[in-house]
Amino acid sequence: MQDSFDYAVIDQIIDQHGAKPSAIIAILQAVQEHYRYLPREAFEHMSQRLSVSCASIYSVATFYENFSLEPKGKYVIKVCDGTACHVRRSIPILERLYADLKLSDKKATTDDNLFTVETVSCLGACGLAPVLTVNDKVYPAMTPDKASALLATLREEAQNA
Repeated sequence: MQDSFDYAVIDQIIDQHGAKPSAIIAILQAVQEHYRYLPREAFEHMSQRLSVSCASIYSVATFYENFSLEPKGKYVIKVCDGTACHVRRSIPILERLYADLKLSDKKATTDDNLFTVETVSCLGACGLAPVLTVNDKVYPAMTPDKASALLATLREEAQNA
């Protein structure tokens, strides 16, 4: 474990939700919301505070697809590749995002931790296909050009924040 890790944040989250095993999912969600992923340093500390094995907490974190053990960007872009989106050409949108951000299916997050690009099986907005989301906000009827313009808008937003 790293000595520089701030366990006070984890302690505060645990105190908010209660140091009990039934709160594991809520605690993991809050930790991930704070860090944008689940830092490995947090597992042993949570284990001690909740009196639950580290393996049990890790198994919950790896069971649910929403949890990530890898850092994610400030903007998490999910490109739908379900049937409706795929037929309406979601892959060229994904390819444009990869090209614009210098990412690939092997490297999902930009070096500056501003963007993470993921594909998902369905976003449940088939009538708006092709669709992508940015931090769960839906962007319908996307095209590669619209995706590039959206990246520019998000970059500008990040610079002005």
